[in-house]
Amino acid sequence: MRIAIIPARGGSKRIPRKNIKSFCGKPIIAYSIEAAQQSALFDRIIISTDDEEIANVACSYGAEIPFIRPQELSDDYTATIPVIAHAIQTLQAQGDVIDAACCIYATAPFIHAENIRDAYNALITHNKQYAFPVTTFPFPIQRAMKRNEQGNIEMFYPEHFATRSQDLEEAYHDVGQFYWGTREAWLDKRAIFSDAATTIVLPRHLVQDIDTHEDWFRAELMYQALFSL
Repeated sequence: MRIAIIPARGGSKRIPRKNIKSFCGKPIIAYSIEAAQQSALFDRIIISTDDEEIANVACSYGAEIPFIRPQELSDDYTATIPVIAHAIQTLQAQGDVIDAACCIYATAPFIHAENIRDAYNALITHNKQYAFPVTTFPFPIQRAMKRNEQGNIEMFYPEHFATRSQDLEEAYHDVGQFYWGTREAWLDKRAIFSDAATTIVLPRHLVQDIDTHEDWFRAELMYQALFSL
């Protein structure tokens, strides 16, 4: 069995009620649920939440709420892997036989079903424990600087001050949309950013982290520009 698990706790601080806040006309969690449905890969699409309102909204879009996430896994400091492990353990205790699980974040409006399928194929083809999307940094990280309170700067890599950007190795970062993992990887809480994982590459225009109100505003502008034509 393949399952999608969408973590969506109720206590977001920087953007209150973030997981069900309206994004371009519908609750942002709906985009993740619909992409999971459109991928046609999942036997079940599960929401891991501690919040009744989030549960009701998610159910209205076709997701399941077979359990309520415990409070000890719902605070500001709980990492993703323990939440997914808890969901798998709970579903297995209810009788499910799970082979792979995809953690899909609730605030990922640029997620595409095709990318979910591509990452799953990479997981299987390369016989890895995890698979997830990455994208390139828009500027060479070797030319990055740090700035102190006085406004003074210092390069992280001063040896690359005069290096041409085209001669620097390209760097990638996590997209923050979803992570495929085998049952064993999640339950053993293995590190995702390691040689246990394989990746697919997404273009930067389909990537926007949403942690602040500024991020949200930018993401809506991007979405409208991309999909309102």
